[in-house]
Amino acid sequence: MKFFRRYIFPALYGLLAYFTIRLLTDSVSGMRFWQRSWTLNGIEMAFSVMMGYVFIYAYHRLFAYYDQRWQDQFPTKRIRQELLGVFLINLLVQNIFMTPMVALTDDGLQFFDLIDVNIIPLFYAFIYYGVKRSHAYMQAYIHNRMQLEKITTDKLETELKFLRAQYHPHFLFNALNTIYFQMDDDVVAAKKTVEQFADLLRYQLYDQQETVNISQEIQYMQQFIDLQKIRSSTRLQLQLHFDEQLKEEKVYPLLFLPLVENAFKYMGGDYLLQVELRKEGADIYFFVQNSIPETTPEIAGLAVAREKGIGLENLQRRLELLYPGKHRLMAGIREQQFVAELKLTLPT
Repeated sequence: MKFFRRYIFPALYGLLAYFTIRLLTDSVSGMRFWQRSWTLNGIEMAFSVMMGYVFIYAYHRLFAYYDQRWQDQFPTKRIRQELLGVFLINLLVQNIFMTPMVALTDDGLQFFDLIDVNIIPLFYAFIYYGVKRSHAYMQAYIHNRMQLEKITTDKLETELKFLRAQYHPHFLFNALNTIYFQMDDDVVAAKKTVEQFADLLRYQLYDQQETVNISQEIQYMQQFIDLQKIRSSTRLQLQLHFDEQLKEEKVYPLLFLPLVENAFKYMGGDYLLQVELRKEGADIYFFVQNSIPETTPEIAGLAVAREKGIGLENLQRRLELLYPGKHRLMAGIREQQFVAELKLTLPT
């Protein structure tokens, strides 16, 4: 194909322009070119083939110049300049080579000869330009779209990493605080807690842009709850329900945990904590409800509001990035209970 474009196509291009000119000229003058001297026809065709190579070479040089100058951009100014260049190339080449030859053959240079000699090659030149540059324009468009998507993806990944970094210090503080108070009372239990903490931390080091089986998330939440139970009051009333149907569904990690951690952090009153994760058709439904202190609801409300400013808004932004248009998060206080609900629609 490369050989054809480089060596065969220019000759065919020149001959196409020549035969079109001859057809129009003969139609007006009544002449038949096959009745002319084949020596003369051969000379004209040789000139046309030569001009075909000159045209294609000149076009490519013109395109290369503007490709280097504008690279992958195709503004209106560039297109106007390229079309003007194509026009001037045709005007110059045709009138230097073809017009004098027409004037010296047959009945001399007539007005319709001059029109045909200049208009027909220009017509084909604009067609060639349209085909050639439309391909280049499409390639540039695809390249720019890919670059834009890459920039957008990099930006979102950076933001996700930043949100993840915001979450880690909070988790680390709570876990280390638990281990600190255990060291004075039960060293063996503290060692076991360190092991649990290491498992949790190892899981958090996974790439947050990659999905995991929801069974891994359930196991992680169970380990986290076991760790938090060590710090919790003996009055804790814990109700857990993880749907057994949930096993191989793919989800992004650490989206459920902030709601559980928030519940443990601000639990009070009856110390009731209810956690439920179930499948609803194509959706995954996560529900967390915890009691809050009865005597100081305004303080509890303030604490929840502060946590929402750091934790829940962080979670909401991650959901917007990872599940755009396919999630619903609701959280608020209902009758001395803080309730959080998260619904995810998984891709089919």
